[in-house]
Amino acid sequence: MKIPFSPPFIDEDIENEVLDSLRSGWITTGPKVRDLEILSAKLCGVEKAVCVNSWTSGAALVLKWLGIGAGDEVIVPAYTYSATALIVLHAGAKPVMVDVLDDFTINPEEIAKAITPATKAVLAVDIAGWPCDYDAIMKVIASDEVKKNFKPANKVQEMLGRPLLIADAAHSLGATYQGEPAALAADIPIYSLHAVKNVTTAEGGVICLNLPAPFSNEEVYKWMKLNSLNGQTKDAFTKTQGGGWRYDIVSDGLKINMPDVCAAIGLAQLKKYPGLLLPERERVFNHYAKFFNSKGWAVIPPSETTERKSSFHLYPLRINGITEAQRDAIIQKLADIDVATNVHFIPMPMLTLFKGLGYKIEDYPVAYKNYAHEISLPIYPQLTDEQCTYIEEQLEKAYNEVI
Repeated sequence: MKIPFSPPFIDEDIENEVLDSLRSGWITTGPKVRDLEILSAKLCGVEKAVCVNSWTSGAALVLKWLGIGAGDEVIVPAYTYSATALIVLHAGAKPVMVDVLDDFTINPEEIAKAITPATKAVLAVDIAGWPCDYDAIMKVIASDEVKKNFKPANKVQEMLGRPLLIADAAHSLGATYQGEPAALAADIPIYSLHAVKNVTTAEGGVICLNLPAPFSNEEVYKWMKLNSLNGQTKDAFTKTQGGGWRYDIVSDGLKINMPDVCAAIGLAQLKKYPGLLLPERERVFNHYAKFFNSKGWAVIPPSETTERKSSFHLYPLRINGITEAQRDAIIQKLADIDVATNVHFIPMPMLTLFKGLGYKIEDYPVAYKNYAHEISLPIYPQLTDEQCTYIEEQLEKAYNEVI
């Protein structure tokens, strides 16, 4: 039985939405992107959402808006995909890595230790779709002491008066926090619409604006739309309308807009997401949880408490007491029978770039432990119960053979 790790969900409705875009004669940024922004904002409970061509581009735009640059620091977890820290480096700032908790999310106590007057933002990551403890993080960054020592370098930072809380929500579209969409727990959550995510546009990202007063989310939306298209006062769609050719360049913007032909995929998926795609991911998650809950060697990933509920993006199973080599051997045995699994993630201090910048994995023991014991199982709506059972049985067999 051949089981891929994360194929995209494509059905006739998605094909028709894409064909509608192609047949319209307009395939770059236009009405499909507008509709996806409106639907994304509604799902996430925010006033405004900005579609861009990747999570990374979205984060670059947010850091540009915040005015991040040389001498600034942004706190990130050591346990995440490298883009979380790379985007800080690209802005000219320093990523300050801290350790995580046993549930994979950034440790608020470590954030408190790492904050300095140079800290301009915290990038908290919802690993596997499990939201961070945002109340605890906000309590740290909005404390009187942090506000007193905060050194704003521009008007935006002065208006905020504390480090910005950005949610790296690449995994957590549809997750909830305190009974509401998790997007409402951070100042600016950024979602990924990459090919392997819960909702995809092939490549893409969504910036959700949830900024507190005195900010106008409407005005920030306008700034981000302008600066996602080279600082140009009219997008290409507007310019094609009769007599609308004249434009101006008013800022040093980026070129990171999402095309309509991509937005069409996400638009069709997002319409099915709350009622079909998300519940089906939860079904697969619960199938695994029921099986592995009886295995003393398995650590079930967090999925739901009274405060938080996952988006079920990944199933990061951990296996007690194993080494990296044993974990890798289990993965290989599954690969040999065409069951694809993965590991999320190699902690950044283990990667060549970051080791060269002076980061050491020994400083992040929880991140390393989570990584060394973790195997990500396939989880997507198309998986049948029969396939789930096969994966479970084959993983247990591989575990017994290796351990």
